[in-house]
Amino acid sequence: MFNVLTLNKISKIGLSRLGDNYSVSDNTENPDAVLVRSAAMHDMELPESLLAIARAGAGVNNIPLDKCSEKGIVVFNTPGANANAVKELVLTGLLISSRKVVDGIAWAKTLKGNGDAVGKMVEKGKSQFVGPEIMGKTLGVVGLGAIGILVANAAAALGMDVIGYDPFLSVGNALKISPCVKYVNTLDEVFAASDYITVHVPLTPDTKGVINAANIAKMKDGVRILNFSRADLAVSTDVLAALADKKVSAYVTDFATDDILGADGVIAIPHLGASTPESEDNCARMAADEIKDYLENGNIKNSVTMPAVSMAKSGAARVCVIHKCAVDAVCAKLSETAKVVAMASGSKKDYFYSIFDVAEDTDAEAVKAVDGVIRVRVIK
Repeated sequence: MFNVLTLNKISKIGLSRLGDNYSVSDNTENPDAVLVRSAAMHDMELPESLLAIARAGAGVNNIPLDKCSEKGIVVFNTPGANANAVKELVLTGLLISSRKVVDGIAWAKTLKGNGDAVGKMVEKGKSQFVGPEIMGKTLGVVGLGAIGILVANAAAALGMDVIGYDPFLSVGNALKISPCVKYVNTLDEVFAASDYITVHVPLTPDTKGVINAANIAKMKDGVRILNFSRADLAVSTDVLAALADKKVSAYVTDFATDDILGADGVIAIPHLGASTPESEDNCARMAADEIKDYLENGNIKNSVTMPAVSMAKSGAARVCVIHKCAVDAVCAKLSETAKVVAMASGSKKDYFYSIFDVAEDTDAEAVKAVDGVIRVRVIK
């Protein structure tokens, strides 16, 4: 029986994937795994029993990744599970950045009580909310991951000229991009050519503040910027200054912060990107599957802290090792007490993860003594 702690409300569709061999609760004291959405875990005591954390979503800012790695706790996320939901909201943002629909709706509400005069008042006042069509305009997509690709393809289907930039574009993702989307090699090309720019990259030291005064200066006058990834990708003071002098026509973001709320040209959405029942079900389903495969089989897929390593079972027992030392050292020590019939290994940053299938049952105690081994688990 595996114990799973939930730190947020997790979709029942996802939890149903775990089956009868799992006890799921929001107050488990010694969990084997944690399922979490947005709950902050940085100050949480991580018990020795904890083997894995699965974030039902893409961002993992709420999880202490370094601490987890040091303790041999594998952290998963669910890339792509909420991509369609975010794509749809980005398209909404794209449209309302052009046509002043939000302001127009708010203004129309002020006409209440004018009876038959409302029609004439609408016709007289609607010109203040005029905005351009998106067809034929250029959209620059920064980041061509699961969401960025969907946004780029959808915008192209709507008649936009789309250019995309991603220095880490994988072959698999490249094959998913519409041939209508033009790939460019530098951010500066995106900035110079785009009427609209949408950013879909993770928040890292390299991407933090990428929407700043220097880069805004490279953009077209009147550019419209969309940020549905992370608030800190944009320097808010620089964005507000650019809005004030009309360099930027609109800034649409899914991250409402105090300094931008109420500013002219800002459309701040209350983090609704993945807030659909379909998205929550997809994320929970993927997170549960990741947890289950790791706990039962030792396989890792979609971990942000450990390499992707998986293998079909072929022995009497499976030994799973998280380590910093050479794989050969671990294999040699294990071979002293058990015959290794198959193995798979990978590395990510400073950490290795190795799976060894052995011909006979073993407790693998000797492996735990190898310098650099962080965690050893035997699956029978």
